Amino acid sequence: MDTLDERVDIARTLLSAGITPADLEISPDLAAAPEGPVLAANLQLVFPDGLALVPQPFDVVPPTDAALPRADVVVITWTVDENDALADVFTKGFGRLKWYRYTRRFEDHYRPLIRRRAPAFAAGRLGSYFPVKLGDLDVLCMKSELHLNQDGIKTGPGTATLPVRDFFKQIIEEVQPRVIATIGTAGSVFENFPLGDVVVTRAAKFRCQKEFLHEEFNGREFQCDWTLPLGRMEDAQTLMHRFADQLKEPPLGPPSTRYPFAGPLIAPPDNVPTARFEQDKRDMAEFHPILTTDYFEYGTSTNGLEAEGAAVEMGDAVLGLAVADLTEAGADHVPDWVVVRNMSDPQINGELPTKKFRLNPQTMWAVGYYESYGYWTSVCGALTTWGLLAGLSEAGFDDA
Repeated sequence: MDTLDERVDIARTLLSAGITPADLEISPDLAAAPEGPVLAANLQLVFPDGLALVPQPFDVVPPTDAALPRADVVVITWTVDENDALADVFTKGFGRLKWYRYTRRFEDHYRPLIRRRAPAFAAGRLGSYFPVKLGDLDVLCMKSELHLNQDGIKTGPGTATLPVRDFFKQIIEEVQPRVIATIGTAGSVFENFPLGDVVVTRAAKFRCQKEFLHEEFNGREFQCDWTLPLGRMEDAQTLMHRFADQLKEPPLGPPSTRYPFAGPLIAPPDNVPTARFEQDKRDMAEFHPILTTDYFEYGTSTNGLEAEGAAVEMGDAVLGLAVADLTEAGADHVPDWVVVRNMSDPQINGELPTKKFRLNPQTMWAVGYYESYGYWTSVCGALTTWGLLAGLSEAGFDDA
């Protein structure tokens, strides 16, 4: 059975997957870089009239230490696969290496809080960003280099630094968004939420068992009462369905021919990506929270995580915590927020063995799914996010 320390290492490996030398550079040589990270893939998306995503490149590249531009909405994501999917959906023609680097306060405030092997330490920056227009909305797309599971320097038993907490507050202070959305991959905890389904929730809860076990925020749940603008979700799901073929799972059989199995390989049913909401209570209880862990966790058919939360991931509750900090401090501006998480690994069979293997088969399957389907499930997550923002653009902030 894998240990908690091994689960932490797995999390850090998965969160670092796909990082290239160019990703760690402040000014990458675009001519020498692979085409994909520079141009973004053409997914041939056709949006409804007036609701297309229109990238807004600057005439002059801003200094890396410049404040972030103002926007109505911030959409922030975390890994290379998630960044590529967000770029392919939101910033067509501008891949992740063309996004603007952001280093503000990195050296004086953030670097001392980051462990030396973390990607943000190597990259020397907080993240990258690119502005987009959607109808009347100014949207700022961001990719964070900071991460709850990557950065922490131990400060005591079960306590560690959490620089991404400050980063969220810095984003909010500079951008002054009305809404901030954190999006990306997650492990499904519901049997009927398969690969490509997307959970949308206005609640997040810390479920830490390792480096943040004894932090005051562990176990806390945060909620936002923003009414989700769902007027364009049918259009979003129509776009998501175009990629159902990319979510096909392979037919399976026993791992060795020594098993007395004579039948053909077993093919699972097709996955048809669907957006799932806690707001209307049809999919989940209202404010059913995303579960934020400090290690690689996944839902199984026996561990009962579906009763506790909507899915498992590694960072979103920090946004709820940062907004709570601002509220408690009496900040002049406190945005609404939402979590959009796509199922990159389905609920795992809890009857699979967990002993006799260094990496138990349950973890092996969860990791294998995550590595194989992270990008295409993230396309579905980005399209769900488009659906929310398209609905917001039409409804307006006062009516949404």
